[in-house]
Amino acid sequence: MQKKIYIADDEPNIAELMCCFLEKEGFVVECFESGESLLEVFQTNPCDLIILDIMLPGIDGLSLCALLRQTSSVPIIMVSARASELDRVTGITIGSDDYIVKPFSPLELVARVKALFRRNELILEQGHQKSEALYYRSLVLNTKLRTATIGDTPILLTPTEFDFLAFLVRKQDQAVSKAELLKELWKVDFDTDTRAADDLVKRLRKKLKEVGKISIETVWGFGYRIGWND
Repeated sequence: MQKKIYIADDEPNIAELMCCFLEKEGFVVECFESGESLLEVFQTNPCDLIILDIMLPGIDGLSLCALLRQTSSVPIIMVSARASELDRVTGITIGSDDYIVKPFSPLELVARVKALFRRNELILEQGHQKSEALYYRSLVLNTKLRTATIGDTPILLTPTEFDFLAFLVRKQDQAVSKAELLKELWKVDFDTDTRAADDLVKRLRKKLKEVGKISIETVWGFGYRIGWND
């Protein structure tokens, strides 16, 4: 089945260029000039991947990404003219899966899209080969379906949140450093910025607190570990 991609970019020439190259690779692509129009269509007709320009009229790309993450784990690629490391980490912290700086080659975009689809397929394949589930107390992470539950209650996680939690569960007998998390999950150096991990932990703690006693404990001056509130 063909993968469906939605693009939100208010620059018609850039949107048309992205659409053209992606369609040549066999993807079904639909373009939107605003975040609101994309969100309206997505709510009734979801897609397989979204490409968002940060500087959109009305609701901006970062805000739209945050809204989408409240109900969906669809892969999201952010596109921006801002090239700083902090901007990239901010985009990923909000819940995106990749970040591309303008101007970029359409071939690079196609490669990133394919890599993201391959990554998700590989994660599912590896999860099936190794183990379909990870356990910690009442927390169950299904690595094949990429779902999380505490008891009988499902938890909606973004791809990065799921990978973060799975990383902690796999290393549940030890603390995980921020440097290790940044390197493994965000592919950035520890010296650049640690707020990506801090902000993600805040979101995860809120989600976990609403449904059970699983917690993410801070190891001061080092990192995090998964824990249980009695």
